[in-house]
Amino acid sequence: MTEFVVAIPARYAASRLPGKPLRLLGGEPLVLHVARRAVQAGAREVWVATDDARIAEALAGLEDVQVAMTDPAHPSGTDRLAECARHAGWADDTVVVNLQGDEPFAPAAGIRAVANALASGRAPMSTLCTPVEDAATLFDPNVVKLVRNARGEAMYFSRAPIAWHRDGFARSREVLPEGVQWLRHIGIYGYRAGFLQQFAAMPPGSLEQVENLEQLRVLEAGYPISAALSPAPFPAGIDTPEDLERAEQLLASGHA
Repeated sequence: MTEFVVAIPARYAASRLPGKPLRLLGGEPLVLHVARRAVQAGAREVWVATDDARIAEALAGLEDVQVAMTDPAHPSGTDRLAECARHAGWADDTVVVNLQGDEPFAPAAGIRAVANALASGRAPMSTLCTPVEDAATLFDPNVVKLVRNARGEAMYFSRAPIAWHRDGFARSREVLPEGVQWLRHIGIYGYRAGFLQQFAAMPPGSLEQVENLEQLRVLEAGYPISAALSPAPFPAGIDTPEDLERAEQLLASGHA
């Protein structure tokens, strides 16, 4: 298995769900669930990069998790993790998995898969994807889609339904045409610590600003991104109160 570390960005002031890392799921803060998943995946180190002492306090009982207090002014999770990497002193070739702080059900196999995809490919960055199962998901602008090349590398990410099935969607946008596999992006990333610093130092790209998707900065700069299929179901993260309610139901069902 590829040796890797996990860094979890956890900003307190989430726009759609303020105080999200500390929202309770099953009676415990959300960030606690995410950190446990990282530990269970076999990471050499697990760090939470936060801007709020209350989040650090919520993690105090986890001996295998370290906390980096980072600048509240960081514009993105990538910038926060770049500061965390400097704080942790990781060598440039360290494999870093960026596990979002709103992924309480991230499967251990998926966390390991993004590290393995980085180690086994030529790209300096990796991520995961999974098949789209229905038309509503494909046409939802809140769900990021991607297309890949023959090497399993992302060609583009978009909020739009790509690839566009000209004939099929001319007939109907209610069902997916047969014989085509669309892919949903899973927001977990892998990179070497050195490239993480490079990524954070890149100026925002024009495509990134249009789609509001930070990973497009890497593609627009000319770097490939490996996009592996997730080996296990990867439930969507939590962005809204409704998402949190669904997560409670999933946790209560015992299928999380």
